[in-house]
Amino acid sequence: MSSFLRWYNGRLAAKPLLTSSVTTAILFATGDVTAQQAVEKRGLKAHDFTRTGRMFLYGGAVFGPVATTWFGVLARNVVVKNRRVETLARVACDQLLFAPVMIGVFLGSMAKMEGVSAQERLEKTWWSALKTNWMIWPLVQIVNFSYVPLQHRVLFANIVSIGWNSYLSFVNSQGK
Repeated sequence: MSSFLRWYNGRLAAKPLLTSSVTTAILFATGDVTAQQAVEKRGLKAHDFTRTGRMFLYGGAVFGPVATTWFGVLARNVVVKNRRVETLARVACDQLLFAPVMIGVFLGSMAKMEGVSAQERLEKTWWSALKTNWMIWPLVQIVNFSYVPLQHRVLFANIVSIGWNSYLSFVNSQGK
């Protein structure tokens, strides 16, 4: 395991955006597989591989680069002498700015890739997904911003996101 972490940290240091994007793509697809197999109990024959591909594409092309950039912006621009206040300020920015936008981007882009109305999908699912987000992610981000080094924050969020992406994939499929 330690040799894998050394290898991963090397890739992260050399090409942070690419490494985060590839990692995010894989973990978003894992979340969808979890949704289809563990939650929806589809079985391999009924698995929607195109849906998994859309999650992979979104994770790698959109969320990975955006989240990597966002965490850097927070680290550089939300700086307070008191570490607890700084963490709470970063969580507030994350949950009041980033989360509502990115949930909308996710649901809207999934709808577009599926060839259906993004507006209708957002109207049906955005608010409930955002409320659920607020029950989970503030605590996760408190831990992330308090204890996880900046270069590993996207990875930490992505690991937690396996369950979250499973939920989002399920919600998105229900909005059809």
